[in-house]
Amino acid sequence: MANEQGPDTPFGHAMRSFFQFDPSYIPLNHGSFGTYPKSVKDRLRYIQDISELRPDTFFRYELPRYIDSARAAIAGFLGVDAGECVFVPNATTGINTVLRNLVFKEGDVIVYFSTIYGACEKTVEYLKETTPVESARIKLSYPVEDDDLISKFQGKIKQLNSEGKRPRVAIFDTVSSLPGVRVPWEKMVKVCKEEEVLSVIDGAHGIGHLDLKLGDVQPDFFVSNCHKWLYVPRGCAIFYVPQRNHHLIRTSIPTSHGFEPFPAESQEVLFNPLPAGNRSYFIGLFQFVGTSDVGPYLCIEEALRFRQEVCGGDRQIMDYCENLSYEGGRKVAETLGTEVMENSTKTLTKCCMTNVKLPVRIGEGQGEVKETDAFAVVAWLAQKLNEEYNMFAPPFYHEGHIWVRFSSQIYLEMDDFAGGAQAYKELCERVGRGEYRT
Repeated sequence: MANEQGPDTPFGHAMRSFFQFDPSYIPLNHGSFGTYPKSVKDRLRYIQDISELRPDTFFRYELPRYIDSARAAIAGFLGVDAGECVFVPNATTGINTVLRNLVFKEGDVIVYFSTIYGACEKTVEYLKETTPVESARIKLSYPVEDDDLISKFQGKIKQLNSEGKRPRVAIFDTVSSLPGVRVPWEKMVKVCKEEEVLSVIDGAHGIGHLDLKLGDVQPDFFVSNCHKWLYVPRGCAIFYVPQRNHHLIRTSIPTSHGFEPFPAESQEVLFNPLPAGNRSYFIGLFQFVGTSDVGPYLCIEEALRFRQEVCGGDRQIMDYCENLSYEGGRKVAETLGTEVMENSTKTLTKCCMTNVKLPVRIGEGQGEVKETDAFAVVAWLAQKLNEEYNMFAPPFYHEGHIWVRFSSQIYLEMDDFAGGAQAYKELCERVGRGEYRT
């Protein structure tokens, strides 16, 4: 294991020694790909090493026990039953697993917001091509009040019902990606229960980021990337399906050896080459989904240990990151002469990411950027920030303005946000001079 100083190490730059960053790199975008401590890296390498000593022994006989132990650890962390938790590579896979298992009929509708993660929206579009399902897209223009969002959501469901449609599924985030804002997902789950709509939660920015209280909220389906905010290697996500909905999940994606077709006359029993076990059908579906590097799944326990013993626990991590995000966002806005994306009740920033408007004017006048060039400017800003400043915080276009999303983390301090603000101030001045066109 890497040397550790213990829970007395202050959050901020002192914590960088636990991670693997290039000394000159400023990581302001933990939200996209995350990272993990050196001790977790040691665990990952250990798993990879022992899997090569006796590959058949590991994958056939030892791996199921390792995964059971990791499932038990993550279930305890979330406050749910281990028999309701399995691992998938990422949140996109989890969302696809739900949507591709459900059997849609004429009149069924998938409800979602315009801020849905792009890959998930494309999944909905694909299902519209291949099944009878329809979709209802609710337009959001941030900043949005929580009550207004809930009202739009409930209103759309009631409208569909009045039209004779069946709102079958609703997809929504815990914290959306772009913009990176806290979503009142717990209240939306309650609406889904009242309206008899299946809630499918894209918690990509969930576990390790928010106090989820998953056992209390009890959504119908929930998936969250462990490799973003929980300090687990890529790719690893927890897929939670409560016992009441296990019958809806017939197969993993892709279908593998755990799948058992419904019996049919004269059909031979399909051979499963893996050793039999006493696990439920649901758990068995995901026990072995093709040959892959499962090392990240088996790093869960070390990541949880690091968070508790080195960092002092999740409450300390979340409090530091949320406070830094809040104060850092305001520092960036002050430097740029703009504003933080926030609503009147200040719920959008109750997370570890903040969004700040960039001083780039969209329009047709001198020094302004045509709306048709907005995405080209976003791409130019991202590339120049990375290449010339050795840092990254993603810019994005939303409702007539270009914004930037900053992620906070235990290895960052205020001067990192200040550095990002200064870099963006200089780059936006260059945009005003038209340099993005060259």
